[in-house]
Amino acid sequence: GVYWKPVYYMLEDACTLLLINMVTLKHVPGRKTDVKDSEWLAQLLECGLLRGSLVPPPPIRELRDLTRYRVQQVRDRAQEVNRLCKVLEDAGLKLTSVLTDVMGVSGQAMIRALIAGTTDPGVLAELARGRLRQKLPALRQALVGRFRTHHAFLLEQILAKIDFLDETLDRLTAEIDRHVAPFAPMLTALDTIPGVDRIGAISILAETGGDMRAFPTAAQLCSWGAMCPGQNESAGKRRTGKTRTANRYLRATLIQAALGATHKKDSALQARYQRVRRHRGHKKAVVAVGHQILEIAYYIMRDGVTYEELGADYFQRRDAERATRRHVRQLEALGYHVTIEKAA
Repeated sequence: GVYWKPVYYMLEDACTLLLINMVTLKHVPGRKTDVKDSEWLAQLLECGLLRGSLVPPPPIRELRDLTRYRVQQVRDRAQEVNRLCKVLEDAGLKLTSVLTDVMGVSGQAMIRALIAGTTDPGVLAELARGRLRQKLPALRQALVGRFRTHHAFLLEQILAKIDFLDETLDRLTAEIDRHVAPFAPMLTALDTIPGVDRIGAISILAETGGDMRAFPTAAQLCSWGAMCPGQNESAGKRRTGKTRTANRYLRATLIQAALGATHKKDSALQARYQRVRRHRGHKKAVVAVGHQILEIAYYIMRDGVTYEELGADYFQRRDAERATRRHVRQLEALGYHVTIEKAA
């Protein structure tokens, strides 16, 4: 729960507070009581062994509440669209096999015509717009089904909820834009990172707080965001490198940005993805790219700079000798005898 928030907000102006995550602490062996836990916390505080959690200032907290609520509304809208597709499938209409986006202009026109009582596949197919008209034969086939009155009622209710969620998202976006107006230069700089759009930049700002004085290094920020490999080693045996659970909103934003950055041609982020994927697989490569995006965001927010593209050959230029040895081994494995000679 969030039972700590009212107490914290009431006391934050009166004294210096530390918000401690009890998951990271061990209670005293033996009988457990609230009094013993309090004594143990007081002793750890005296020894300087308590590490406070990040609690951003009120403007960032308000922005964070808005962005997180917007994420939930986007998920709710996606669920309603899935329910709409399920109703269409139940009626035997295979629109999702032909349309890329059921909630596009053509898709909505067909669905509203179905609700109004039109079930003729030819008439419905003629509502297609743009490039979709090239698929009219397949569209007519997909619109042959057993559409009933209760299907129309369900679609009407689902569309009404989707329209309500669209209106809610528009109002939320306008309110978020009002809150981020003081951070416009920082958002513009974050938006220069490949894969990071305006919504992603706002989410990174809201979840990290924007003030990098809380994190002495970029590595500490990545560790706080759980975007680095885990470490569980004992007696020379490494058990797992799985990343730990942390801020799920920040992680989701970075994963989405990383997936987008992998499609940016001739970029250092795409090169990093390809390097890691070659040996570790797709998922770990995406996390590695997300880690680098968070590192870049750290320096942008700390120093007020913009992203500068290093190029797809950045890693080869950074470690030319290692790249040379790797290419020589590959050629020798193919049966060639390689002699290295530097160009003039």
